[in-house]
Amino acid sequence: QVQLVESGGGSVQAGGSLRLSCAASGGTFSTYTMAWFRQAPGKERAFVASISWGGGRTYYADSVKGRYTISGDNAKNTGYLQMNSLKPEDTAVYYCAASTPYLGTVGSRYEIWGQGTQVTVSS
Repeated sequence: QVQLVESGGGSVQAGGSLRLSCAASGGTFSTYTMAWFRQAPGKERAFVASISWGGGRTYYADSVKGRYTISGDNAKNTGYLQMNSLKPEDTAVYYCAASTPYLGTVGSRYEIWGQGTQVTVSS
């Protein structure tokens, strides 16, 4: 069973950038699809982006389109979320998730989850 561990969160000022990593162990990440979700205080978990490593398809929430980039490195068994032009409303705990072979926006369809990493954007 694949296990996921996120890293790279932190505190930045608005307009700054962060890159989150999602390291997979216990399996071959390339056989899964990967997604990022986030949950802000008092809000429901929300889809951010997903990637199909086999086909290279990517999907983004409208709120992050053009600012975030999802990618994966099969050799390192690691996924990434590059976040640019960060806004205070991007503040949340970010989770990576994996599924076979779902690629959509519904969190309950993802089978494996990481523990989350905090991203805080100050104005």
